[in-house]
Amino acid sequence: MNIPDGLRQTPFAPRYPQGLEEWIDVYGFAVPLWVTDPESEYDAVRNRVGAIEYSMLYKWFIHGAGARNLVDAAVSRDIHKLAVGRIAYGVVVSAEGTMLDDVTITAIADDLLVVAGGNPATEKILRSSSTADASITERRDSLAVLSLQGPNSRDVLAALTSSDVSNQALPYYCVSQLELAGIKATVSRLGFTAELGYEIMVDQQDALALYDAVFKAGEPFGIQAFSAAALMMCRVEAGMVMGEIEYDHTVSPYECRLGWTIDDKPHFHGRDALRARKASDNGRIVTIRIEGEPDGLDGAVIHAGDAPLGIVTMAVPSPVLGGQTIALARVHRDYSDVDNELVVATPNGLRAATVIATPVFDPQRIRVRS
Repeated sequence: MNIPDGLRQTPFAPRYPQGLEEWIDVYGFAVPLWVTDPESEYDAVRNRVGAIEYSMLYKWFIHGAGARNLVDAAVSRDIHKLAVGRIAYGVVVSAEGTMLDDVTITAIADDLLVVAGGNPATEKILRSSSTADASITERRDSLAVLSLQGPNSRDVLAALTSSDVSNQALPYYCVSQLELAGIKATVSRLGFTAELGYEIMVDQQDALALYDAVFKAGEPFGIQAFSAAALMMCRVEAGMVMGEIEYDHTVSPYECRLGWTIDDKPHFHGRDALRARKASDNGRIVTIRIEGEPDGLDGAVIHAGDAPLGIVTMAVPSPVLGGQTIALARVHRDYSDVDNELVVATPNGLRAATVIATPVFDPQRIRVRS
């Protein structure tokens, strides 16, 4: 397989088809831009079931009597309220109150939490709060994660286990230890597509056996592998933000649609600075519809009249809007209202744009909870 120089192979890479040429760097790993083509992969996720690898994310296991105290001091959510078997979504911020990472925190047990994220700086924040009664181990190199996304994903999961995986037994943002085709797995109900979905984590030695079992069980349900391009179409339609795209170290959670993850608790890393800057934060992430094709729009400057007020973070064709070009964009809050008319400056001229409601797909988040 033609893995680009300097990048690592993922645990499921031996099952990728030969001849893939378009790759991207995800945290040092080679990830295909697509497996077949973005359009059919998107269709599988929205209408059947798609499978995508998430092994590349960092996974910090925090174990011991002080695990909750350690994680609570590092992240924005109140970890002491997180029940065993539940998952929380939160942020890690710098001492200045700006974004470092968006993370999930999974309570496997009272003394075992798993923090998953995309920035190694998160580990530094976790370790700055460490004590003798809790240990931190990053396990990305020993685990593999395969995500099932789409309306048929529960059917595939049910075909692999005798355990109850109904909506009542495994609700949204919950985790369960299951045996899938004889393989011990940690199954979390979440995703990055706005569809019903699950992330399956296994020991790396079981990765290929899991992959084969999932695709065999998924055949009657129209399973298809998908990768980055289709995922980006889904997540932009869903209004879900990404690090180093919608946010960087200059942006606060309030400026990138993540202010809701800031719990009211006495302390966490960067809390005071974050609160101090809330009123003066001017940036907002919005969805805009842009005339023409999406190629070349990422990073384009957005104007209102002659004044630059933001940038396009990622533009995609939106199948749910009949193929129209939409984008997530970072703009000044004074121009963030729906129906505001904007202009996007490209090397080939100006393009008209309009702020539309976020998200454009399943605004009530009904499908993920179904």
